[in-house]
Amino acid sequence: MDITTLFNAMPGAVSQGLIWAIMGIGVYITFRILDVADLTVDGTLGLGGAVCIMCVTAGVPVWLAMVIAFAAGLLAGLATGLFHTFMGIPAILAGILTQLSLYTVNLKIMGKANQAINVDQYNLLVSLRFVRDVPFWRNTIVVVAVLVVVLIAVLYWFFGTELGCSVRATGANGHMARAQGINTSFTTVLGLMLSNGLVAFSGALLGQYQGFADVSMGRGAIVIGLAAVIIGETIFGKIFHNFALKLLAVAVGSIVYYAVLQVCIWFRIDTDMLKMLSAIVVAIFLAVPYWKSKYFTRVDVKKGGKTHA
Repeated sequence: MDITTLFNAMPGAVSQGLIWAIMGIGVYITFRILDVADLTVDGTLGLGGAVCIMCVTAGVPVWLAMVIAFAAGLLAGLATGLFHTFMGIPAILAGILTQLSLYTVNLKIMGKANQAINVDQYNLLVSLRFVRDVPFWRNTIVVVAVLVVVLIAVLYWFFGTELGCSVRATGANGHMARAQGINTSFTTVLGLMLSNGLVAFSGALLGQYQGFADVSMGRGAIVIGLAAVIIGETIFGKIFHNFALKLLAVAVGSIVYYAVLQVCIWFRIDTDMLKMLSAIVVAIFLAVPYWKSKYFTRVDVKKGGKTHA
């Protein structure tokens, strides 16, 4: 095993981590801010990729295609939100129903299970071939990093507005939010729409990056999104208290996740086991806070509190 092989593969891992970081931020909105388990993302990621690829191949400029993909994600989130708030379906089941429906939607959008796109024929924003030997302003890592920073800035501004604070209040305490006159059904739907819009936007970038869209490209996406959130919180939870920094931690967590997977591949672990490894990585990072409180925190009997060992 040559260490240079690992170093050469790291730029690709970083670029993928940044692309999936946008999806991770979308998952953070539902998982942490709204306190809703939304499984729509497994279908929305593929929706964003399918819409973007088909728009670009139809002659639509890539930036407009990505905006359309974002809008498609908003509609997917709206469907889940209406299932949950208007029809009274539990959030997790509402997400599953939308996810299943999106499989058919994605098939109809592409006309088949897989649609390829060639970077030589179309002017794409990002591509696997733009990771090396290109001007820095075309480099995928630079382009997506700028997008992530802009996205974090916009979300930081939005969640500081009255409407954004209403969304955060809904997730923090729905009963208290309703007592303050907040329409929690509206804010829940809005949060789900924003989350899935970001996931679809990530899917649009991913489709360009890998050169194709596939109806199954979002399978297991929720695990990667949760991994980014949990890894980021585990590493930076004690030092990042600002909302913008928490979103940045999710982005870094996504990069760490893909770096870990790249190391696993470098160790020549069977690639068929990557999904299981993903689940194990998430499980370990989820268990860290529990292990820390249970095994590395001692109770101070005199003071009646807990102190870290």
